[in-house]
Amino acid sequence: MAELSVNMTSRKVGDKVSVIDIKGDVTSASEGVLMQAYEEGGGEKSKIVLLNFSGLEYMNSGGIGMLVTLLVRANRHKQKLLACGLNAHYRQIFELTRLDDAIGIYDTESDALTAAGAA
Repeated sequence: MAELSVNMTSRKVGDKVSVIDIKGDVTSASEGVLMQAYEEGGGEKSKIVLLNFSGLEYMNSGGIGMLVTLLVRANRHKQKLLACGLNAHYRQIFELTRLDDAIGIYDTESDALTAAGAA
């Protein structure tokens, strides 16, 4: 079995935002790591979940599918899902897959937090 080459950590910003910092490769094998970071960041108690992709090295279609799973979970709990730090290539993938219609995309964490009313 291949070793995961991703690290995801969560932190709270204020009382309503959970930020998940993503470093490394995001594939379908990363789902457990993402869901653990989601729960450690407050899980469904957070009103907003911000995925910080500034440390992203690679993401494949399995990783996109995993984000859709997280989006479904967030919608079920009436949470807003945001993303920041995507490079031009991955931003284009979010546009092509129309994930940008459901996930707010921002250049920086600061921009996302301002838009969320947490900065």
